[in-house]
Amino acid sequence: MKNMSLQFRAATTADIPAMSAIRLAVRENVLNNPARVTTQMYEDYLERLGRGWVCEQDGEIIGFSYAEMADGSIWALFVSPDKEGLGAGAPLLKLATEWLFSQGHPTVTLGTAANTRADRFYLAQGWTRGEMKDAVEVFYTLRAPV
Repeated sequence: MKNMSLQFRAATTADIPAMSAIRLAVRENVLNNPARVTTQMYEDYLERLGRGWVCEQDGEIIGFSYAEMADGSIWALFVSPDKEGLGAGAPLLKLATEWLFSQGHPTVTLGTAANTRADRFYLAQGWTRGEMKDAVEVFYTLRAPV
């Protein structure tokens, strides 16, 4: 059941520890080398390279998304494993895609591990499943509404 007590807002540097903890806790799309995603990267994508948003439930950050300005892509979308199914993912994705569309990108792209819940989630959100980069990652696109 979806929880209506979810709040969405722009991410801040104070949110980075919670976002990093969520990223490291996921059960799919696990980072092989957690050191590859640095605090500096989280900071850079907040304002300089894109934008980020968080979802809170009762003051606790339970999910986040990031949009990358340069290539019009979703850099990150993650929900805490113990908070999945509450309805945080779709609104976080919408915030990121709408911001990229408002910046003039006609399409938004992302990549995710193939044959995962994320893979099925993006398809269910109306994204177009594209070519597989390799046997592991699949790419999606979403066109701006007309």
